[in-house]
Amino acid sequence: MIPINLLLLLPILVPFLTAIFAVLSWNRLRLQRIMSITSSVLLLLVALLLFGQIYRLGPQAVQIGDWEAPFGITLYADLFTAIMVTLAALMGLTVGLYSLANIAVVRQRLGYYPLYQILLMGVCGSFLSGDMFNLYVWFEVMLIASFVLLALGSERRQLEGAIKYVTLNLMASAIFLAATGILYGVAGSLNMADLAVRLSDTPAGVVTTVSMMFLVAFGIKAALFPLFSWLPSAYHTPPTAVSAIFAGLLTKVGVYAIIRVFTLIFVQDLAYTNTILLILAGLTMVTGVLGAASQDHYRRILSFHISSQIGYMVMGLALFTPLALAGAIFYIIHHIIVKTNLFLISGITQWVSGTYELKKLGGLYVRLPLLAGLFLISAFSLAGIPPLSGFWAKFTLIKAGLEAQSYLIVFTALGVSLLTLYSMTKIWTQAYWKQQPAGWERPLPRRNSDWVLRFAPVILLAACTVLIGLGAEYFLSVSMMAAEQLLNPSLYVETVLGAAVAGGLP
Repeated sequence: MIPINLLLLLPILVPFLTAIFAVLSWNRLRLQRIMSITSSVLLLLVALLLFGQIYRLGPQAVQIGDWEAPFGITLYADLFTAIMVTLAALMGLTVGLYSLANIAVVRQRLGYYPLYQILLMGVCGSFLSGDMFNLYVWFEVMLIASFVLLALGSERRQLEGAIKYVTLNLMASAIFLAATGILYGVAGSLNMADLAVRLSDTPAGVVTTVSMMFLVAFGIKAALFPLFSWLPSAYHTPPTAVSAIFAGLLTKVGVYAIIRVFTLIFVQDLAYTNTILLILAGLTMVTGVLGAASQDHYRRILSFHISSQIGYMVMGLALFTPLALAGAIFYIIHHIIVKTNLFLISGITQWVSGTYELKKLGGLYVRLPLLAGLFLISAFSLAGIPPLSGFWAKFTLIKAGLEAQSYLIVFTALGVSLLTLYSMTKIWTQAYWKQQPAGWERPLPRRNSDWVLRFAPVILLAACTVLIGLGAEYFLSVSMMAAEQLLNPSLYVETVLGAAVAGGLP
């Protein structure tokens, strides 16, 4: 059995070492491809082992270099962390396979595979970080890798999207760093467990002010209203594989950070902060889905839906009950898989038709019934149709909202689900059901390997969507366990600093 100290480090170390070896093999693309897939498989195995250990033993922490907390670098994992690392590894593998057929050789020669591994390292580091400064560092690792991946190839539309993306995200980074400095000035520490203890005696007004700065910084990363305009302007411009990994993971890192700090550190004025979060959740849902409904470009519709669906996750946090938080975690699991898959499906659609414009698409139900069926699985799940994963995620949140008597947000969530179904039906009707307009027909690609590399990840993720729906009771029970750990800050403090310190929490 792998020691827990090493197991917490491996999700960062595996992609980091792979990126180094990929750089050393710069002109050997075949070797880079083999290393990338091997690394992704290994990362998934490590993530599953980590999940199993945390599930059996409870939250675990390690101090890098044996520096005693809170003075050293802390890596921490509870069930929520383990779930997120596992999902990141699964998306890394599926999108990595898809990349073999989707990423052009010219982009591979510019460093696609090392950058891809660095992105995965940044994502896993963000999930495992136990202090605010290193969370900032991992955010910057993600930003640098994602910016270069977004601009790789230097097509005009890519550069336009990349400039918008990096401008707003650099603003978020500046706010994050400023808030981190103020937080250190207030508390004298940046270790999350130590902050939970020290801020418990700090005046609520000071803490709430700092918390709003973090909410803005993380809100930009998560594409919360009104900070999401960069996302639909950027995510439809790069190759499909890049869009898919961005859609599945990057905004969820922002959501993860919001959930972590507002259940552990900024809990002094829950009535105020949760009201703000609930309002933002509702506005994010509505503006995102209205933006999606107004589009006629396949990937722009999906991009707006990323923002809309973030609102459901924040809704679960804002309600701040065990069931609501479990619903938010369940929703994150569902959405990462479904949204990644929808982007991959959109890429296959463009591959066989030559366009993402809905008015130029059509007839794919007849030409490729398997692709049409896979789209329906993911689209119906996104809209919350039973018995797929999205239904149970939304059902849990709606039930939690009714129990909390938050009827307005429940009504909003139900209405947004209907509009989500409308926009998914719009894609289905235009791209798959109607006849293809004359003049846009093109023969299907012939290489069997390209078909396998594109369809295998899509089939795998569609199967996950169905299995999560059919096994919803297990996934909800795991989500409930993760929620209970999040709502018990003393467990985090005890794991990192010891039981004696945790006993001092109110």
